[in-house]
Amino acid sequence: MSRVIIDTDPGVDDALALLLAMRSPELKIEGITPVAGNVPLELTLPNTLRMVEIAGRTDIPVAAGAREPLVRRLVTAAYAHGENGLGGAVFPEPKTAPIPERAADFIRRTVRKYPGEVTLITIGPLTNVGVALRGDPELASLVRGLVMMGGSLSGGNITPAAEFNVYVDPEAARIVFQSAIPITMVGLDVTRKTTLTEEHVCTLEAAQNPVSQAAAKIGRNVLEHNRKEGFLVGPNMHDPLALASFINPALLKYQDYYVDVETEGELTAGATLGYSPVAGDLRRRPGMEQRAGMNFAIRGSAPTLAGTRTSPVIRDKFVPNAKVAVDVDSAKFFELLIGRLSGK
Repeated sequence: MSRVIIDTDPGVDDALALLLAMRSPELKIEGITPVAGNVPLELTLPNTLRMVEIAGRTDIPVAAGAREPLVRRLVTAAYAHGENGLGGAVFPEPKTAPIPERAADFIRRTVRKYPGEVTLITIGPLTNVGVALRGDPELASLVRGLVMMGGSLSGGNITPAAEFNVYVDPEAARIVFQSAIPITMVGLDVTRKTTLTEEHVCTLEAAQNPVSQAAAKIGRNVLEHNRKEGFLVGPNMHDPLALASFINPALLKYQDYYVDVETEGELTAGATLGYSPVAGDLRRRPGMEQRAGMNFAIRGSAPTLAGTRTSPVIRDKFVPNAKVAVDVDSAKFFELLIGRLSGK
């Protein structure tokens, strides 16, 4: 059983990911830390508490996190998740209260309590983790690993360049990628291949348990919303895939990359840039032999005429900092997701 903290911003797919986590005996969920993202914290916090109650897991501490990104104004995705964050699906007000400790402090305390044992599963903007790392320089060395839903090497979904979770707080994402925590990045490159269908929702509706009924209610509302908006397909299960990949890493294929985050571009802020000699992403002279470990310099932008700064060398050679998911077995993923939510 693996100790995990789940950092989340429910959010339709976040809610299904939380329900999956709480139906997975492989996980020892030390706590859940809501953050502002898909909708404001005023909604992501009670939505998290609702999922905890529906799953009958009120033993799991819920610690409220950041209301806004580190240095930016909050951008939400209510257009995709509905004004209440759950696709318009209505559930009773939660009776459970969050613990008084703030998310960043909870993350620090729990990681230090179990050094080398806690994996952070982040399925929202990385603000809470960024705050925790920024306030505790030794913390990164004590984290077992971090599995994130975020980023993309193939274009964005909130802008042409950026995936939503990284776009909302690119400064926090950059702190995480430069922290030396072992990172697994589950981004749009694979999550775009996980579309929820009518058949999936019907299977959930047919199962008679609180978790399946709640998941079906959310899924049904989102499918109807997509149809009204003219979308030809259902929503992608971004966050459940990241969660499922920790339960069963064989669902995905991975490749080592050096990943960094653009924080200054007017049109590209939040873009995740990956460098991999194996993938051929590091540009080279025609005919140059490609070998693992070649000393390619990873450079920042060219200097301006008015400035005195030289073009910075961000890395003088390729050193991977993340395993990036590059392919997925969608059928096996949905077997896991729908099977556990339906109680089969």
